[in-house]
Amino acid sequence: MKTIFDKIWDSHVVNSIHDGPQQLYIDRLYCHEVTSPQAFEGLRSRGLKPLRPGRIFCMPDHNTPTVDQDKPIKDPVSRSQVETLQRNAAEFGLEYYGLDSPDNGIIHVVGPEKGLSLPGMTIVCGDSHTSTHGAVGAVAFGIGTSEVEMVLASQCILQRKPRTMRITVNGTLGKCVTAKDLALYLMSRISTSGATGYFIEYAGQAVRALSMEGRLTLCNLSIEMGARGGLIAPDQTTFDYLKGRPYAPEGEDWDKAVEYWKSLCSEPDAVFDYELEFDAADITPMVTYGTNPGAGVGIGGVIPDDATDRELEYMGFRRGEKMLGKKIDYVFLGACTNGRIEDFRAFCSVVKGRKKSPGVTAWLVPGSRQVERQIESEGLGDILRQAGFELRRPGCSACLAMNEDKIPAYKYALSTSNRNFEGRQGPLSRTLLCSPMVAAASALSGVISDPRELV
Repeated sequence: MKTIFDKIWDSHVVNSIHDGPQQLYIDRLYCHEVTSPQAFEGLRSRGLKPLRPGRIFCMPDHNTPTVDQDKPIKDPVSRSQVETLQRNAAEFGLEYYGLDSPDNGIIHVVGPEKGLSLPGMTIVCGDSHTSTHGAVGAVAFGIGTSEVEMVLASQCILQRKPRTMRITVNGTLGKCVTAKDLALYLMSRISTSGATGYFIEYAGQAVRALSMEGRLTLCNLSIEMGARGGLIAPDQTTFDYLKGRPYAPEGEDWDKAVEYWKSLCSEPDAVFDYELEFDAADITPMVTYGTNPGAGVGIGGVIPDDATDRELEYMGFRRGEKMLGKKIDYVFLGACTNGRIEDFRAFCSVVKGRKKSPGVTAWLVPGSRQVERQIESEGLGDILRQAGFELRRPGCSACLAMNEDKIPAYKYALSTSNRNFEGRQGPLSRTLLCSPMVAAASALSGVISDPRELV
């Protein structure tokens, strides 16, 4: 009896090497500007071309500025990387969504919203958060630059099949508890290495109740648990989200696709290598205190005794301190984790009719041009501006300090992104991860605040 992961993986195996890896066919390759230049140069040096260019999509997102996108990129390294991707895409005949494209954005946001990521697919990208696309019921994972070249040349990759893990979350998430809180809670329980070597299937009532945007957030953070990736079996939520998307099947092809997608579920007697169960009632809004995504507590909690000396010294915290009321300097809403329209709706539900704290610098960055358009068409832009916030243009922004959006040294940034490593958002910056609702409540007060008190 097979799991959904087994069904998708096994149906894509081209060859198996005895006591070695398997040759896996890849349905979709996404390329961004940071991990692809050497891969394209490798093709060029060997006189090769992409085997199936129609299955490859290119998009700059990491190095892109979030202001003045209509002007040349100031930083020479960033400008070079973006221009190199554009040239490579043109030379090899690949679909390219540049900064001037209405379809541009973060590749892990654009892929699902355009229907490029579909159930049953194998999807790879030279980026660890490719696990995001597993939310539609796909096997999606990040790869290295040499593997990007391998897929470009052969549309296949050599991989050892991961073990399987099922994480079941029973019950109903409470007030202001989001998919981001669920993921941070899971990491606080199993650690950032607890799923190493596994591919996770998320299941249970609480997972099924998530919107597609919430599922994308949860699967995005699978890599932060050490997993190779994560996925959720497709259901009516998936089908409703994908129907009518530009690259989704149409007409009779849609009906046939849905019938197949309905078969993509783990069979009742399927055996997983490891299983975990959690109760949604135990989860509250979360915030991190340390320098890895697993170092988190419920927002009403205190920094635990097992916090390490190094992370406490870096963050300027002490054991036993409350997280509520801690001063913050920056708020970042965005990234491939929380840059979707639902995240901006949640943020606005807290700040509507209120005013931003004058002591907080807030960077609100849509995950794509489409999200940017939705923000304005739904009137969310007006709500944000009336509350004292400004919107930036789409891009990875302050998630990883590869562009101009860097948090200054020793400043505290409450961030909806995915990683809080030392210097992740800028040299010596201090990052606390949270949900859009916690970010909104805290942006209003200037200190870490509980959104349940405002909503």
